[in-house]
Amino acid sequence: MRRRLVTIGLVSLGAVFIAFMVISQAASLRTAVVTPQASAARPEGEGLTLGDPNAPVKIEVFEDFQCPACKQFSEKVEPEVLAKLVANGQAYYVFRQYPFIDQNSSTKESHQAANASMCASEQGKFWEYHDALFANWNGENEGAFNDARLREFAGAVGLDVEAFNACFDEDRYAADIEADFNLGSQMGVSGTPSVFVNGVMVAPGYIPSFDDIAAAVAEAQK
Repeated sequence: MRRRLVTIGLVSLGAVFIAFMVISQAASLRTAVVTPQASAARPEGEGLTLGDPNAPVKIEVFEDFQCPACKQFSEKVEPEVLAKLVANGQAYYVFRQYPFIDQNSSTKESHQAANASMCASEQGKFWEYHDALFANWNGENEGAFNDARLREFAGAVGLDVEAFNACFDEDRYAADIEADFNLGSQMGVSGTPSVFVNGVMVAPGYIPSFDDIAAAVAEAQK
């Protein structure tokens, strides 16, 4: 009986250890930071803008960093827009914050991701942080953009982490984020990404393609 109890105890202990290792490995996979691939060179800009502010056409893009369609747009469409419409001076590109996916969530990951990106912009690295956010997206309101991970991204893109944390904890750019959100609502944004060319929405209800945006820019130039 004693031997049997010892055997059962050892088996149980082994099972607990295996379960612990599986859970730990899963947690590690969830928290590992993905370093974004080097993106094609972007046109020069300042803050959340790229290109010549005196260009005849302005492209405004409203996005939520938790939005999977925004990830698709930013990785597939945006680079072509920047290379073919912004780099040559035809258009000025403006990113607008529109965090809405977390409105019914207590974690506020959309807002905190926007908050973090603004703090990265303070150090001249908005676009690098923008890329890190989309590279690490893995679901809505599931912890991909919890505060600890947002701080990790800051280190991954080479920010002064102490300065970033001070900005992030203060929610320093809450008013700017709210201003973008209110502007989008006034312009008719109800989902993301929403793209406007000189104030006119492109392909409402859909992810605009490069051809959609190029056609709108050509029309605006007339």
